[in-house]
Amino acid sequence: MTQTPAASTQVRAPAPPPGRGVRALRAVAIASCLPYITLKVVWIAGGRIGVPDGSTLLEHRTVMAVVNSVSVLLDGAVVVLALLLTQSWGRRVPAWLIVLPMWAATGLLAPIMTGYPLQLAGSLVDGSRPAPSNSEPFLATWVFAVVYSGFILQGLTLGTLFVLHARRRWGHLWRGSLGDAGTSTAARATVAAGAVLALLPAVMHLLWATGATTGLSADRIAERSTDFHLVEGVHTLFAVVAVVGTSLLVLPLRAAARLSTKIPLAGAWVGSGTLGCWGGFLFLTTLMPTDPDQRAAGPMVLTYAVSMVAGFLLLSGVVSVLRRRAA
Repeated sequence: MTQTPAASTQVRAPAPPPGRGVRALRAVAIASCLPYITLKVVWIAGGRIGVPDGSTLLEHRTVMAVVNSVSVLLDGAVVVLALLLTQSWGRRVPAWLIVLPMWAATGLLAPIMTGYPLQLAGSLVDGSRPAPSNSEPFLATWVFAVVYSGFILQGLTLGTLFVLHARRRWGHLWRGSLGDAGTSTAARATVAAGAVLALLPAVMHLLWATGATTGLSADRIAERSTDFHLVEGVHTLFAVVAVVGTSLLVLPLRAAARLSTKIPLAGAWVGSGTLGCWGGFLFLTTLMPTDPDQRAAGPMVLTYAVSMVAGFLLLSGVVSVLRRRAA
């Protein structure tokens, strides 16, 4: 008995339109980008709203124009991601075009979402500002409040949209326990190397968080405040989360074989993103032209560079695990 074309061909039903809650999250994610983008565009055009007299931002106008232009593109990518994650055509986009930008966004936003509320709490305790307390004016305090609040909204809304998208598209990859799928020797070696490298930034951030000046430049030592110690503590925490989460996910630990895959995967995702992307961002800032007395010390440059490499190594281990699970 032969089948007719209509009977033998499976027609995939079109994806339903996004619900009201998803549309609301998308609108908030896009709206939260507007204050930051607006400020950056004003500064590129030569405006000085929120930039006080004597700010270091006025010393290298060409460099800052380039940096601000890149910042506009990065925050514009959040708008694109919000659309990709909520439209039916977004499911046809290759996985890496969504996963890699979301990994970077997660890594850059997570420390801000954690650190800024801690800075606000610290300011209530000792009366210091949540903004960096530089010896010279940098930005008006309200700029930090507006920008960081927008970043927190971006992280919450974009993160929720990504989880919904990923669960619908790839949710089968993290079902079950850690022992349900093996890992390759190459993945284990890569993660082991990344974990060893991550020890350097973890130790250095911990030293700086607890008051040590080892490896800090003279101007950074002079500018330390409660905010500085809190931020360094946050980076220490995420470095530990990266190593623990990725090690549980990849290395053959019998004691953790029955642990759900979701928690280590989330830790490895956020932690490796913070190591790789913040390490890369801070490393690039050390390469920018600046006054000799403001240049980053060698140990700081090394810490940021090693952090960047460690983050990408740990990410490659996560990708390897997911690929094996997909197979």
